[in-house]
Amino acid sequence: MLSFMAITNALADENRVRILLSLRGGELCVCQIIGLLGLAPSTISKHLFILKHARLIEDRKEGRWMYYRLAGEDAPIEAKEAIAWVCRSIEGNARILKDAERLKEVLDLHPKELCRLQSRKQEVLSVSRRRLQGLDE
Repeated sequence: MLSFMAITNALADENRVRILLSLRGGELCVCQIIGLLGLAPSTISKHLFILKHARLIEDRKEGRWMYYRLAGEDAPIEAKEAIAWVCRSIEGNARILKDAERLKEVLDLHPKELCRLQSRKQEVLSVSRRRLQGLDE
């Protein structure tokens, strides 16, 4: 029952379903997933944790990079069936098709370059927030 509840919880969020479907083509690093969804790194991290807890995805570390992929052969049958069901059910959805196009753009950038751009964006946002709060004058 615990596995079932973890899977249903993981699939109850649109962004987690989008992440799951983006991994159909192979593994992605965290920076690529952030680039695709345009969400904060901490938000992406939480979504990935929930998907991993449900055993819908797996990860591996290579140097400083974390890569994620769909669950493999060792995954519970419930997880494999859930992934297949989501893929069949959402295929052709406009948002998912748009994500596929965006993912092509994201994959054109090397992960190091993508990470650098994201870090720079976070710095700009941080400075902007501090200015709005009157902390950086």
